[in-house]
Amino acid sequence: MNLAEKLVRSATLADLDDLPPGWRGEIIDGTLYAFPRPRFVHANIEDLITADLKNPYQRGRGGPGGWWILSEPGIQIERAPEISPDVAGWRRARMPAPPRPAEPISLVPDWCCEILSPRTAGYDNLVKRRFYAEIGVPHLWYVDPVRRTLLVSQLENGRWVELGLHGRDEKVRAAPFEDVEIDLAEWWEGLDEGEGEGDAP
Repeated sequence: MNLAEKLVRSATLADLDDLPPGWRGEIIDGTLYAFPRPRFVHANIEDLITADLKNPYQRGRGGPGGWWILSEPGIQIERAPEISPDVAGWRRARMPAPPRPAEPISLVPDWCCEILSPRTAGYDNLVKRRFYAEIGVPHLWYVDPVRRTLLVSQLENGRWVELGLHGRDEKVRAAPFEDVEIDLAEWWEGLDEGEGEGDAP
């Protein structure tokens, strides 16, 4: 299980500009973690997750509203001048309005979702999972396209508690979005067995 490649230590936002074309990066505790931009499998699942949540939870269509749901948002917080979950959400009670156009998001998300790939699984499971707990993200999802699973975790007393591991054909109501049923089978539509194993993050 390999970590995403560590390219720079004591990194700053300026180091992101030096990444090769087609790469993206995140900075946590002074280290720049860099990896190729997502390929089709990852990007498609990311879009489907965002679509499943944005209408009911951001737009209030078929759901309660009350959230902002964004894919790959750029977040700048203490210890992380650049971090970008695959999908993230903020309760409007905590973030009533978006930041001004020239301002970054500086508020810890209420929910993060990461889509695993062989290239970044170590980074997501070791570095980011620990970091999300330390900064107080209350809810975390890990989606595994190879195994066709959704792992739902909740932060309790600074530790992740697994609420459920859901399989490929399940219909789930997963915290913190229990008001709407999600059909996981739709996330894998069009994938053959084993597809995603060589997909970039």
